[in-house]
Amino acid sequence: MLETINSVIAAISDVLYQPWFVPLFLVVSGIYFTFRCRFIQIRLFKDACKVIMEKPESEGSISSFGALMISTASRVGTGNIIGVSTAICLGGPGAIFWMWVTALLGGATAFIESTLAQIYKKRAPDGSCYGGPAYYMRDALGKRWMGVIFSVLIILIYAVGYNMLAAYNLQSTFSVFKFYHPVITPAFIGVILAFLFGVMVLGGAKRLASITEILVPFMGILYVLVSLLIIFLNIRNVPGMFASIFRNAFDFQSVMGGFSGSCIMYGVKRGLYSNEAGMGSAPNAAATASVSHPAKQGLVQMLSVFIDTLLICTATAFMCLSTSVVPTEEIAGAVYVQNAIASTLGTAGPVFLAVAMMLFAFTTLLGNYSYCEGCLEFILHRSIKKHELLLFRLFATAIVFIGAIANAGLVWDTADMLQGMIVVVNVPTILILGGTAIRCLNDYVASRKRGENPVFHAKNIGIKEETDFWK
Repeated sequence: MLETINSVIAAISDVLYQPWFVPLFLVVSGIYFTFRCRFIQIRLFKDACKVIMEKPESEGSISSFGALMISTASRVGTGNIIGVSTAICLGGPGAIFWMWVTALLGGATAFIESTLAQIYKKRAPDGSCYGGPAYYMRDALGKRWMGVIFSVLIILIYAVGYNMLAAYNLQSTFSVFKFYHPVITPAFIGVILAFLFGVMVLGGAKRLASITEILVPFMGILYVLVSLLIIFLNIRNVPGMFASIFRNAFDFQSVMGGFSGSCIMYGVKRGLYSNEAGMGSAPNAAATASVSHPAKQGLVQMLSVFIDTLLICTATAFMCLSTSVVPTEEIAGAVYVQNAIASTLGTAGPVFLAVAMMLFAFTTLLGNYSYCEGCLEFILHRSIKKHELLLFRLFATAIVFIGAIANAGLVWDTADMLQGMIVVVNVPTILILGGTAIRCLNDYVASRKRGENPVFHAKNIGIKEETDFWK
């Protein structure tokens, strides 16, 4: 039965990642928004760095930085380690180049979807804000049914697909240690992880923000520093590393021979898994920020894509490829990264990675879950009752345990399938609504040129739909 389910999921995933489907959606939308926004990734990069440190508009609200850390907690996780490792081992070093491409193009896409989420965000009874793609699908497109489909997919991919994968990837990092038992160890780690996760999700969005504001920057900086140390100690291999990345990335004869297993496809899959640009996930966090102008949070979420892929994923890739460890299909995942670290730092390497993965995986679980409760409310079209919320949290907690004891094929294929499906729903929507976000960007730039702190009013760019915050 399990094999049948796995084969069906794998078959659907293979269809979604044919070159004319999800990859085309992501590339076309990324190129289109890059040109429409006049290369915002470069032009307003400095602005994005400034905006990130602004205080929230109302006291006690979630800041731009807090919202960024919630979304980054989801992005900067096991995908930056295990995802990069599998991309290199299964697709070749050239997969890293195509991950860079998805991130550079995805920065513009991330700006559009997060700006739209800010424009159409809703006011909660306590004065805070919430929202996401489901709300701009309902309020701007007038398609609540599409928002329901999107919300169902968000819950499936984050509470189920990605959280199963995060739990699995964490326990897999312990497989190199002598005490590891293929049945007992995953179950033991699953119990501990599920217990800690269950305790933390009772704290709500603001508590999640406070936790991730501390853990995410700390773990990211420490991980990058260790990566830089290993790259420096293997500096003689760096020229060959770059040569292998670009040689493999443009080996089109090999790509045409089998696109589904090529460096391009693994670059797209793992790039999407790590930075999520175009999936509509980060806008759920972006909508919670209290800012004076929607474009500000769009810029901040654009920056998150770069932090994730161009910084942390690249650190993992360079750290591994600069060593003498040869990437093979047999060591794809945590083992390749651990072997690479151990080849330079000795036995301390695998221990460091296990600790890093515990931090990465835990914040990933929390960041992923933070998207789900709002989507459940959207589906129900009412507030969640206490007993319903308890059941949902218990379900999400159980999934964490199941992920820890599941097999690699099932968790990876499930995540790939679901993330592909959500791209198919979200990207056409933002292509239709993108003009609104671009007018919002122009309004922001005009205010900056006048030397003003941009303050947004929906009527200034011709928005006729009712908005809760921008009257």
